[in-house]
Amino acid sequence: MVGHLMVTTQFELAGYRVTRTLGVVRGIVVRSRSIFGTIGAGLQTLVGGNITLLTNLCEKTRQEAFDLMLQHAGELGANAVVGARYDATEVMQGVTEVLAYGTAVVVEPVK
Repeated sequence: MVGHLMVTTQFELAGYRVTRTLGVVRGIVVRSRSIFGTIGAGLQTLVGGNITLLTNLCEKTRQEAFDLMLQHAGELGANAVVGARYDATEVMQGVTEVLAYGTAVVVEPVK
C-alpha cells in the first residue's frame, strides 16, 4: 500500500521525480445513515453548530475511500499518488457514494 505521505493533490511530489505513470486509481465507499444516526443528527440540529455525528460519519467514509485508493495504487505497483481528489454523490436519499481518486505513479528521489 502507498504511504499517506506519498499522496498529493499536486501533479508533482516535492523531492521526487515520476519515472512511470500507472494510471487512474480509485477507492469507492457507499454509505447510508442509520436510523439512530439520523435521529441523533436531527437532535443536534436543534442546538446548532457542528453536527458531530455526521462529521464523524463523513470523515470515516472519506478515510475508507482514501485507504481503498492507496490499496489500489499499491496493487498496481505504485509508490505514490498524484492529483488526488475526492468526489461525493447522493445515490439516493440518505445514501452517499464517496470516491477518492488520483493517478498512481512510481517515483524516485531527485538526486
